[in-house]
Parts: sequence; structure tokens; C-alpha cells
Amino acid sequence: MAPPRLFGKPLADWADMPPVWLVGFMALASVLGWAMPGWLVLVWPGRVLIGLGLLLAVWSALAFRRARTTIVPRERPAALVETGPYAISRNPIYLADLMILAGWSLGHGLVITCLVVAAYWWVLLIRFVLPEEEVLRRDLGPDYMAYQRRVRRWI
Repeated sequence: MAPPRLFGKPLADWADMPPVWLVGFMALASVLGWAMPGWLVLVWPGRVLIGLGLLLAVWSALAFRRARTTIVPRERPAALVETGPYAISRNPIYLADLMILAGWSLGHGLVITCLVVAAYWWVLLIRFVLPEEEVLRRDLGPDYMAYQRRVRRWI
């Protein structure tokens, strides 16, 4: 029997995606917040950070759509996206994910918020950003390398 598929890809391939990792780290932050309650719960600033992260993610996704290229990590890009938030950051969706996790962690009063966010940043960098940069260099060549020199990886 063939493995279950979603949008033409095996379901297992979708498990190793940034949003899945984000949900996992949010769960970790929730458990840590419950197990080690913080002395400072910043619910509203956390919600604002989550909202800003969601807006950045949507803005970034729209830039991909306008460029008619894939937003899915590890798929071959059809075009280099340099507009919208990509004029400021090469990884605004990952930056949005970090903002969402930081906001979530602040809202749970997690004292060690920085460690949870730093761990997720490391996962994003190693599992997604560096491999994607290699694919973009290979597939888009000099255009991507010029973009890489102009625009910072994060902010």
C-alpha cells in the first residue's frame, strides 16, 4: 500500500516543515511555561508580536504568489523573490515564525524565552535556511548571489 499523500507529496515529507517545527516549539514553550512559571507574563505584548509575525508571513506569502514561485522549502524555485519583505530580509517567513514563537513564549510567562526562540532559530538555520541558500545559488546563480550581497539573511 502506498503511503498517504498530500498535494502530491508523501505525508511524511510534510512533517519536516517549518510550521510543524513551529507548532512543536510552541508546545514546548507551553509545557515549560506551565512547569516553570515565569515571574513576568506579557500577554498583550506577546499577542502583538504574534499578530505582527502573522502579518509578515502573509505579506511574504503574497510576494511568492505574485512571483509565481513555490513557497515550499526544498522545492525548485521558478523565480527569485526580491520585492515586499524580501527587499529587507532574505528570510521574512522564518523571521515571522520566530516572532510568533517569541510572542507565544512571552504570553506564557516563559522566563527562558530566549533559549526556546534561539533553539528554533538554530533548527531553521540548519534544516532550512542554509540548504535553501545552496539550492538558490545553484538554480538562480549570479542573480541570487547579487541579491545575497544586497539583502541580509535576517534583518
